[in-house]
Amino acid sequence: MPLNIPILLTWLRVALIPLVVGVFYLPPSWLSPLEQGLASTIIFIVAAVTDWFDGFLARRWNQTSAFGAFLDPVADKLMVAGALLVLIQLGRLDALIAFVIIGREIAISALREWMAQIGASKSMAVSSLGKIKTTAQMTAIPMLLFDRYLFDFLGTLLMYLAAVLTVWSMFYYLRLAWPLIKIHSGKLP
Repeated sequence: MPLNIPILLTWLRVALIPLVVGVFYLPPSWLSPLEQGLASTIIFIVAAVTDWFDGFLARRWNQTSAFGAFLDPVADKLMVAGALLVLIQLGRLDALIAFVIIGREIAISALREWMAQIGASKSMAVSSLGKIKTTAQMTAIPMLLFDRYLFDFLGTLLMYLAAVLTVWSMFYYLRLAWPLIKIHSGKLP
């Protein structure tokens, strides 16, 4: 496993996930609900910034690696899934929306894995639609964690937009993969 600053930033993101969740399990005498929301929002934003920054540094310093390419999306998915579960627990997000988002991530990750096994991983590159979905999602989550003023309304609106884009992008990836699915169905690689 290579060890460099981009990979350390990705590991930092993984380490921050329990903090985003754990803030809400502290005794009430330690943090008020407002302080819990603010702390989890700040931690989530720091984690999201490391996501952008580790990729930027890896490309800039030519420190990309197969391990980094594996760990980065895993960290992203764990971070989002952890935050979505907290939001469900707090009653700030409908479980159906979380299921759509997490289910799509699992399905597309499996599809990408299968595409890599048959040597067609390049046809599953991240689309601009997926990037817009991620931006909406990563903006909505801290707003819903903070849950004050207009942030809860805007966060909910963005999360519904992210869910629609999630389904749309899933169909986009399935459409790209469909010719290969028809060719390879039933065949072991």
